Amino acid sequence: MAMASRVLSKSKQLYAGQIVLQRGNLGPIRSYAKEAAPAGLKGDEMLKNIFFEVKKKFETAMSVLRKEKITIDPEDPAAVSQYANVMKTVREKADLFSEAQRIQYTIQTRTQNIPDARTYLLTLKEIRIKRGLTDELGAETLMMDALEKIEKELKKPLMRSDKKNMGLLLAEFDKINKKLGIRKEDLPKYEEQLELKIAKAQLEELKKDALEAMESQKKREEFKDEQMVDVKSLDIRNFI
Repeated sequence: MAMASRVLSKSKQLYAGQIVLQRGNLGPIRSYAKEAAPAGLKGDEMLKNIFFEVKKKFETAMSVLRKEKITIDPEDPAAVSQYANVMKTVREKADLFSEAQRIQYTIQTRTQNIPDARTYLLTLKEIRIKRGLTDELGAETLMMDALEKIEKELKKPLMRSDKKNMGLLLAEFDKINKKLGIRKEDLPKYEEQLELKIAKAQLEELKKDALEAMESQKKREEFKDEQMVDVKSLDIRNFI
């Protein structure tokens, strides 16, 4: 157990730090630094404010992790669900983005100045790929086909400022969603499924890291006769 204790104790702050510093979680802070700096506020003062904001989020995340039980078992649906709930609590208390909110924020910032519908759709595809998401239903192809149809009739690119024809495109998108069984009222369910998928992937990564760390420690003379523990039996709260 000494080996497991050393491994988890050494990595506890990195674990919480990864939660706070996940890509997209600092979106509001970036906006503050870029857009909302009070007149006369110097660069070092802005950086100091950002630092204290991140520190506050980090400490909040740690406080939750000290209380909540996490079982490192990505194959157990109950453990995955519990981990997802813990991460939700961390986000709510530390005012962090969920994955769906991070995606929404990325879309808003990346597409706000795009003038035409085609570039907009291609940018959405690029964001999806970079976030590691799959288009299992083939919605992107159908949406692009709908755009092709409208632009063929227009004989020119469809601009997002063209309210009339954008309305026609959105109507086509509604038909596609209906065909694929995608309903706006089901969005919370889709978001929950996404968070569970992410929770499972993160638990798999935690398990992999823990096993690799224990294997590495076991090569040391002081741990050569110690048996590796089952990662499922580890309680992170004991090492924070």
